[in-house]
Amino acid sequence: MLNRESINNYGMNVFDDLVMQSSLPKSTYRAYKECIEKGEPLTREVATAIANAMKIWALEKGATHFTHWFLPMTGLNAEKHDAFLELDGDNPVLEFSGKTLRKGESDASSFPSGGLRATFEARGYTSWDATSHAFVKNNSLYIPTVFCSYNGEALDMKTPLLKSMDVLSKAVARIAPYIGLEDVKGAKPYVGAEQEYFLVPDEYYQKRMDLKLCGRTLFGAKAPKGQEMDDHYFGSIKRRVQAFMEELDTELWKYAIPSKTKHNEAAPAQHEVACIFRNANITCDNNQLLMQLMQDIAKKHGLRCLLHEKPFAGVNGSGKHNNYSIITDTGLNLCKENFDEDGFLPFFATLACIVKGVDEFSDLLRVTCATAANDLRLGALEAPPAIISMYLGSKLNDKIDAIIEKKNIFSENSRERFNAGVAAVCDFTKDDNDRNRTSPMAFTGNKFEFRTLGSSQSIAALNTFLNTIIAYEMNNMCDMIEKGADILSVIRTFFEEHRRILFDGDGYSEEWIKEAERRGLPNRKNTVEALEHFLDDNNVNMLSGMGVYTLDELKSRKDILLENYAKTIHVEATTALRMAQSELYPACLRNLSENAASLFNLEKCGLDCIYLRNDVEDYNAHLQKANLIIKELEKALNEYNCIGSDNHKKARFAHDTLLENMNMLRIEIDYLEELTDNSKWPIPDYVDLMFGI
Repeated sequence: MLNRESINNYGMNVFDDLVMQSSLPKSTYRAYKECIEKGEPLTREVATAIANAMKIWALEKGATHFTHWFLPMTGLNAEKHDAFLELDGDNPVLEFSGKTLRKGESDASSFPSGGLRATFEARGYTSWDATSHAFVKNNSLYIPTVFCSYNGEALDMKTPLLKSMDVLSKAVARIAPYIGLEDVKGAKPYVGAEQEYFLVPDEYYQKRMDLKLCGRTLFGAKAPKGQEMDDHYFGSIKRRVQAFMEELDTELWKYAIPSKTKHNEAAPAQHEVACIFRNANITCDNNQLLMQLMQDIAKKHGLRCLLHEKPFAGVNGSGKHNNYSIITDTGLNLCKENFDEDGFLPFFATLACIVKGVDEFSDLLRVTCATAANDLRLGALEAPPAIISMYLGSKLNDKIDAIIEKKNIFSENSRERFNAGVAAVCDFTKDDNDRNRTSPMAFTGNKFEFRTLGSSQSIAALNTFLNTIIAYEMNNMCDMIEKGADILSVIRTFFEEHRRILFDGDGYSEEWIKEAERRGLPNRKNTVEALEHFLDDNNVNMLSGMGVYTLDELKSRKDILLENYAKTIHVEATTALRMAQSELYPACLRNLSENAASLFNLEKCGLDCIYLRNDVEDYNAHLQKANLIIKELEKALNEYNCIGSDNHKKARFAHDTLLENMNMLRIEIDYLEELTDNSKWPIPDYVDLMFGI
């Protein structure tokens, strides 16, 4: 529970600036801060002093080990723990050097590399990301690091993110004088991540093979009640869930993760936690730790935290909203709506670059949310569609129209007052626009909310692409100005040529799909389709030209994403087959046999049991169909295993054949579940899982 004591304990497990100031010589601390501000590597002397102070602090916190904590291309945290131990002769010595802080080594062949490394080329390096603070957890000192191959290729998701932050900062510094910001020398992207998740009772989780192996239910008839009553959303939090949330908040604060909001989400058993904005790299690390803590703490309360994007059919899945803005080193938010003459250029120049960038590189943004799990929710009336578009709101669209039409843009900007019509209720200034929850990228007054990320995904890739895209367009704007174009004319051109990406209507509607096609906006309906356009020339040229990725690194990421997709579907299909063969089909056979015996006995007594005969025949027909699909799925899995090493072919087969067979099998099994005695169904049902807390 958050209280005065917990507030006083904020960041108690983090080796932050305050700790460093108090434990380092002033000259060392100044040198460290200068390196961070200038983007330069730490000297050996500074690293040694910090390592010694970090070791003493960690030992006082009970740490016995340290780990270089990194984010490989699995999207999951990676950590190898070493003791603070060396031998001086036969005597143990607690040791942690500056070299150890700056350099670690891990087996690079054991993580996905997409062909960047061969199995025999095992050496990979980790190195402290000095912009992200170390922390103590479970008696280990965690040191956030980058992870690269022996030849320097990025094998992680953090290295490109840091590069993209650098190029964005340089681009802002370059464009600053042209938009009236003479004192700006750089900027950082700031991100707030809203994390959705499900909590289910552990006793039921343990009885579901699909939840344990796949994170989602591969079978399950809909509960009689879902989310149609809207009673769970923002509803009263159940006691057991409240206890989990309180402990989570307390732990988050110890790691300086500023948890701000918690509530029930739309679906039964679904919840959300949101944290205060921080720079993108810190938010990325915080969110990775948050997901780990959520799962660990849930177990202590007899619960399981499900981060899968679609654990249950028929109710909303879980996403992760990425709220994005750009803050200059002078504290100006370039994404904060500003219609005044003094603030017009910084905001509208930035907006124009974002609009142009999202239009030109929508395929890149689509790739960031392309996973087998997220395919199950995008466009399903619960998440924005796979068509990338932007919502700005009517007032901002009117300003863009005025810019394009060369009309007065500094007209009266008075804002309306909200009045409930109740004397005792205060009135207040309304926001300029309503919100649009169906838009993949919605402007909300001082930030852009990218709503299509899946709940289990890292935010690193999305923010890497956003940073790089915006930096690229800012550089394009500068190039045009430096060739003699007027800043306002460039802004006008950007808006005029790329306003097709702007859409304020219902993104869930069939009409929008037709309208998007008319506008020429791509609709990559699934992960395989999205990845087929990842390495289009414009994407590769932009990302490699900005120095954020090499061509080989981009090829590796496409291969890894295809491989992950194929493997995910393969594991799900294998699990579905096992569950059907060993649990569900036998249970249905037993139920059919009992019903058939009842029919036989009743008819033997001379009773007219046409109703029961119809039920038995219907049940038998669907079980027979399920049996045929089981055999087809088994055959398809054998075919998949014969494809070889072509990850694109595997992913395409997984989507077109394995997934199709799984879906057909589920239809039959779920129907049979509804007709089977609850006491004879071998696994917990949706009522148990979603309403059992």
